[in-house]
Amino acid sequence: MLEPADIDHLRDDLLAADFTLDAVSARLGEAGLAGLARNSTVPASRALGDADDPQADAIRLWLLQQPVPGRRLASWSSLPALRSAGLVAGGDQVGATVELKPHGSERRQGWICSDQTPLDGRVTRPRTDFVLGASPASTTLTQLVPPGPFGRALDLGTGCGIQALHLDAGEVVATDLNPRALELARISLGLSGVDADLRLGSLYEPVAGERFDLVVTNPPYVISPPTPDRLVYRDGGFGGDDLMREVVTGAPRHLADGGVLVVLGNWAITAEPWDERLAGWLRPTGSDALVLQREVLDPFEYVELWLADAGLAGAPEYHRRYAEWLDYFDAAGIRGVGMGWLALRAAGRGEPVVRIEEWPHAVHQPVGAAFADFFAAVPASRLPDADVLARSWRLHPGVVQETIGRPGAADPQHIVLRQQFGFGRAVEAGTALAAVVGACDGDLPLGVLVGAVAGLLDVGPDDLAADVLPQVRRLVEEGYLLDG
Repeated sequence: MLEPADIDHLRDDLLAADFTLDAVSARLGEAGLAGLARNSTVPASRALGDADDPQADAIRLWLLQQPVPGRRLASWSSLPALRSAGLVAGGDQVGATVELKPHGSERRQGWICSDQTPLDGRVTRPRTDFVLGASPASTTLTQLVPPGPFGRALDLGTGCGIQALHLDAGEVVATDLNPRALELARISLGLSGVDADLRLGSLYEPVAGERFDLVVTNPPYVISPPTPDRLVYRDGGFGGDDLMREVVTGAPRHLADGGVLVVLGNWAITAEPWDERLAGWLRPTGSDALVLQREVLDPFEYVELWLADAGLAGAPEYHRRYAEWLDYFDAAGIRGVGMGWLALRAAGRGEPVVRIEEWPHAVHQPVGAAFADFFAAVPASRLPDADVLARSWRLHPGVVQETIGRPGAADPQHIVLRQQFGFGRAVEAGTALAAVVGACDGDLPLGVLVGAVAGLLDVGPDDLAADVLPQVRRLVEEGYLLDG
């Protein structure tokens, strides 16, 4: 593969060609970018037309998988090393064997090196050590990570290196079971100016005895039958959802006090309620946790999704592999597969706070701050009643109140408090709770506000406090009310 000096030369060549995220986005326009998101090259090709400038050549070579005349790449100082490493091939017409895509965020701009995505409807079977590029799952995971900075961070199963590129940490360790993934991640991170310690190995083996302030992972979570040609990037080789369980239950041994694990993955839906199964993973860890199940697929949907991903749609063995997968699910008692987000914080509690919810609703990305806010709010939400009443709470500025009722009616039938941030939660509030929450501006203690509202409603303040306190605790935990 490429040496560090070769990676530096490649970066220089990419910059000289203006092959950067902003410049390429401007060149291809919304239609061209949307086409590439659908794995279609036609809109981007039309945007380039007959142009033969260095930027157009770089786009064709690295993004559109189209050959470029070798004479037009003669000025690239990295070309000999790219040929030697097998990342490009050909003489008169040079073609790329990997995908090199501009990528970035507000914090950092760079490039992602991965294996090529099948384009324009082509159906191909990926190599078993295929390295996936920036996928919907990986880009979603970047939005789930709480904002930094962190001290030490672990990117568990780094793949092409996309998570490590985004991490705001003083030290980054990135691991993978796939040697090819580490090679391409080294290119991605080297081009992007990210210093990371890359290690080969499965799950937590490469970091035995070490602790981190943050662990992020989009592990090979696909629940699939054992097969000799498994795809390493998605098929973990464990039975059922055991790989996910190992990631979750093993995390506390590698988290510093207050450290956070963020996972995007799958879990099996069996005869046992899914939330009870996951609670069985989480509660023994002593960690506070929040799990949101975003979607559930039945076995047929799930198998079809991943057979197509493996390039088996229309293949002679398609129906045989389909039947084998369904038989595997039947034998394991898997009735469906849940897909979602899981975060835990090493709290060291004997009775941790574990919330597990169905959450198919729209959210306001990025939601990493919402996970962080949940963990930060747990101690305040568990204060004794007297302390909750003595605090001066403040309504989050992103909360709006919606009223629903018949036109002309004196009072609304429903009052809804809705978050315009984070998870986009909504809660129906009674008149008393809405009045109390609406008065929370950080000035007066909650007990004073409860007393005032009790006087207006002509009820006893102790009775009203007993009624609203459990609801206030929930609003604190869910981020509606802030401390002070």
